[in-house]
Amino acid sequence: MTLPTSPALTYSIGRVDHPPTYYEVLTPAAGSTKPPVVMIHGGAHTGACYLATPDGRQGWGHVFVAQGYQVVVPDWPGLGRSGYIPLAETSGEVIVAGLGEVLTALAGPAIVLTHSMSGAYGWKLLERHGERITKLIAVAPAPPGNIQRPAEIVGETVDAVTIRLEGTTMAIARHSEQPIERAFVDHTLIGGSTLFPRDQIASYAAALNPIPARLLLERRNVAGSQLRVVDFSKFRGKPVLVLTGTNDLGHARAVDEPIADWLNANGAEADFIYLGDLGITGNGHMLMLERNSDALAQLIIDWIES
Repeated sequence: MTLPTSPALTYSIGRVDHPPTYYEVLTPAAGSTKPPVVMIHGGAHTGACYLATPDGRQGWGHVFVAQGYQVVVPDWPGLGRSGYIPLAETSGEVIVAGLGEVLTALAGPAIVLTHSMSGAYGWKLLERHGERITKLIAVAPAPPGNIQRPAEIVGETVDAVTIRLEGTTMAIARHSEQPIERAFVDHTLIGGSTLFPRDQIASYAAALNPIPARLLLERRNVAGSQLRVVDFSKFRGKPVLVLTGTNDLGHARAVDEPIADWLNANGAEADFIYLGDLGITGNGHMLMLERNSDALAQLIIDWIES
């Protein structure tokens, strides 16, 4: 995947130390008076998914810069360029801590955009750093442990746990990283999408990263381990968007709309946008990488500015 450059922006990098978290900053060449947008990647990816698409177009980060936003793109602590964290210590709590430090390092409050697994981190960031977040966008997000049903465990050993998921079984190692197999790419990341550039699937899959086992166990809420929100005081009045595509096999309307309902029940001002209701069909899980990614970025910007 190549990373397009543009004379319309300036580029810098930053890092926080506890836990080590790397981030890139894209700033409009003319500067910005708008809140920065922090784009947080999902599992198996790095922040690069917001910089370029598999078919070589500029990613969401560049689209937002063109609309006058500074964009901040971190890699999760312990992954990508963020620096080493022992595998046994890599958890959702650690990732939230690192991302929270990034928010604190910025000059002012930011808009936060999450995707997939990082959806659960977004809810915790809102709980802990709501004063640093003006709005939150959650694209096909992981639910919080408050409403996610625990995975059905069908087998356990010292080294692995086997769960039943959507009619199939999955073995998750307890003390290692879970490699990204092509079946996961085809079924979960691309799924029923008619808009993913399929001639680029092989190169896209080759660039994905293993997911630390503990993060995957949390994502499946094994033994109730998914992150939960305890204090909702910073949810009150907070604008949140939950955005879902029509062809995402793991994020049907019936899966994601209850997240918006949960947010509203706890004081947030949440909107749920199912793209099919806008006449936009064919999007799978990786909305920022699909052929209509520019239009989807504009949809998010329109929501932010409405």
